[in-house]
Amino acid sequence: MELFTPDFGLIFWMFIAFALLFLALKKWAWPVIIKSMDDRAELIDKGVEYARDAKEQLDGARKEAQKYIAEAQKQQAEILRDAARIKTQIIDEAKTQASLEAKKVMDAAKLSIEQSRKEAELQFKNEVSKFSIEIAEKMIRKQMASDGAQVELVNKLLDEIEKN
Repeated sequence: MELFTPDFGLIFWMFIAFALLFLALKKWAWPVIIKSMDDRAELIDKGVEYARDAKEQLDGARKEAQKYIAEAQKQQAEILRDAARIKTQIIDEAKTQASLEAKKVMDAAKLSIEQSRKEAELQFKNEVSKFSIEIAEKMIRKQMASDGAQVELVNKLLDEIEKN
């Protein structure tokens, strides 16, 4: 039964050994252990703080990215509106230019037709005049074949000139 009932000497020496171990641990081991635990707690706190900062930065970056995306979409819509407006303007200008060119061509064609008509009329008048003169000449030669008819015509023309 000696195992279950220790002697006073054993208890004394166990107490001394425990006290020496406790003092050694208190002097050298506990400060190192507590310092490493504090460092580890500080490292964990810094990690948590870095994670919070990273999350805030990520949230800020997401908000900024959404803002840039919204701004880019707005600019895209504005560019598309401007492009549609410019397209409409170019089409209108092209239509206007085409109608002006068509009007110029029509006016030139009308002028050309008018000039051709006047030339044809003039040529027709010249032909008619030429035929009329030839007919009149032939008739006058026939009528003026005698000298009496020629004298009578000259007197008649002189009388008309004197009246005027």
